[in-house]
Amino acid sequence: MDRDDAELMFQGVERQAELVRTGKVTSRALVEAALRRIDRFDPALGAFRVVLAEQARAEADARDAEAEQGRGPLHGVPIAVKDELDVAGQVTTFGGVANHTPVAADSEAVRRLRAAGAVVIGKTTMPEFGQWPFTESDAHGTAHNPWDTTRTPGGSSGGSAAAVAAGLVGAALGGDGGGSIRIPAACCGLFGLKPQRGRVSTAPNAHLWYALGTVGPLTRSVRDAALLYDVLAGTTATDRWSARTVTTGWLRALETPPGRLRIGYSAKPAVPGVRPHPEHVGALWETVRALRELGHDVREVNPRYPDATAPFAAQFCGGVRAEAAAVERPDLLEPRTRSTLALARLVPESAVERGIRAGERLAERADRMFTSMDLLLTPVVAARPRPVGALDGAGLLTALARSRPMVAYTALWNVTGHPAASVPAGLGTDGLPLAVQLVGRRDDEVSVLRVAAQLEEARPWAARRPPLTDS
Repeated sequence: MDRDDAELMFQGVERQAELVRTGKVTSRALVEAALRRIDRFDPALGAFRVVLAEQARAEADARDAEAEQGRGPLHGVPIAVKDELDVAGQVTTFGGVANHTPVAADSEAVRRLRAAGAVVIGKTTMPEFGQWPFTESDAHGTAHNPWDTTRTPGGSSGGSAAAVAAGLVGAALGGDGGGSIRIPAACCGLFGLKPQRGRVSTAPNAHLWYALGTVGPLTRSVRDAALLYDVLAGTTATDRWSARTVTTGWLRALETPPGRLRIGYSAKPAVPGVRPHPEHVGALWETVRALRELGHDVREVNPRYPDATAPFAAQFCGGVRAEAAAVERPDLLEPRTRSTLALARLVPESAVERGIRAGERLAERADRMFTSMDLLLTPVVAARPRPVGALDGAGLLTALARSRPMVAYTALWNVTGHPAASVPAGLGTDGLPLAVQLVGRRDDEVSVLRVAAQLEEARPWAARRPPLTDS
């Protein structure tokens, strides 16, 4: 049974949906396999804040009873959701204990998952308000990396990443306000695309950390990500930002090769004073060689990165302040979060809006980088995954300092809104995953996906399984 469960859950969502569609497995069987794996492995991982076992069983039974006509592309597939997104009947904790009342309705992203036939199996762990690239919470504990449980899975979507990497679910939703999809994807050997700002709805909220945040999935393959974006893409009247519509379907876009693209590469971080780990630079060079073998024009560049510190800090402070203002018991926030809020009180709303406008100007400057190239290739993070406990006893300044190497390549693209993805690039000598980042022009997730799919075909990564899950 253990082996059968693993084979099912490591298939990924596209294959799982196909198995249900062809009658080879039921949704209930998929859910039971996921629940058994969660029971077995999550005590060591801390990926889930809450497992919705009975609700998921009932939802799976309802899926199995539905007529075949009208079934969606994710029919019967169990998926996990980061605990900053509303799931009807559950508390949205944002990684803390300041909320205690269940919400009445799904967020728009979760509604779209269910409309496509997915089964919500649980909510995943995160640091309070997603402030840190480490998934550690005073209230809900620490998430661990399935490749080495003494190491962090990254953050803030680390619970989602750990769940997918360990084969507890085929995919999970995360959010990215400074790298929070890409960083855990890099730490856990997954594909994670931060889409263009405004691509996926943040409703019922107008924004996620103002212009910084986006919602998106963590998956084992590029095709799974494309399938999920086919479901998730689109906004509502509630959303402050809305991306330009992609006219072709995301999966369909992968059917067309990208052609010969101009790809610039650089190991230079966008944050001064940070040095990348040598193995991350090595993974960058190996990817350069792979891309050249695929026929692309790949050249080293020296990006003139704009300084995004001020616009990022203003929106970070404003975003945490807005989320904290909405909780029921602000007195129960973590001490470190209260320190963030003390800083945020010095940043008026007018400064947040100035930060948004400054970010747009930086986006225009960044656009000029793409006049001579179609994509930019960099590392995702500067440091190897830290031992768990990065936030233990750390005040605000220490936590910020420990976070810098993790966001040195990612946070800029939240400020500018450009799409960027973490693409697996093998394993380091420490046995933990390596990754590279592909950044595209504004609204050009398709080129990112197409080149990532080429790399995936050239060096398949989805079949790799963490040692934790071997037995």
